[in-house]
Amino acid sequence: MRAGEKERLGVIRMITSAIKQREVDERIVLDDSQVLVVLEKMIKQRKESVAQFQAGNRQDLVDKESAEITLLQTYMPSRLSDAELDSLIADAVAATGAASIKDMGKVMAVIKAKAQGRADMAAVGAKIKAKLGG
Repeated sequence: MRAGEKERLGVIRMITSAIKQREVDERIVLDDSQVLVVLEKMIKQRKESVAQFQAGNRQDLVDKESAEITLLQTYMPSRLSDAELDSLIADAVAATGAASIKDMGKVMAVIKAKAQGRADMAAVGAKIKAKLGG
């Protein structure tokens, strides 16, 4: 606030508002993993908005949403590298004893707990499917 970073201040207020709204709606106090879910949802919403604004030729709104995505991502944990993700998938497959695509849910549950907020779960799902022969 004192530095005069109005965009960052707006994003911080947006984050706290979303967290408080979820806490009030569900009558709980969010822990770190649940806050990451809220942040991921906010980033996903903005990415969808960027696509819509690009289709509507609204470059001013695309720039605004892109800046918000960048600021939101600064509050997310560091991303997992491909090698770390592959080893995490291999460990999860071994731990669950997954042998076919039918066991994908078990593997996803194990990985989701460990990689929440650090990896794109859609990409993780595709990698698991490829590993299990789906």
